[in-house]
Amino acid sequence: MDYKLNVTINKDKDGYFVFCPELPGCHTQGDTIEEALVNIKEAAGLYLETMTKDEINEALNKEILTTSIHLNVA
Repeated sequence: MDYKLNVTINKDKDGYFVFCPELPGCHTQGDTIEEALVNIKEAAGLYLETMTKDEINEALNKEILTTSIHLNVA
């Protein structure tokens, strides 16, 4: 089965940290973005294998929105 998932990638001094908001606890890392994306595909695939079809449909039909905000901190 083919699924479309959202992922968020954060970079820090140690590399790239990536997680999937639809799948709580599904996260990984890599030294490069490419490596992190390969790793999250593997992690998400393993995660989805543990779920029923109903659980997958519920998880993947969440509306995930992202935006930026400007904040002035005194």
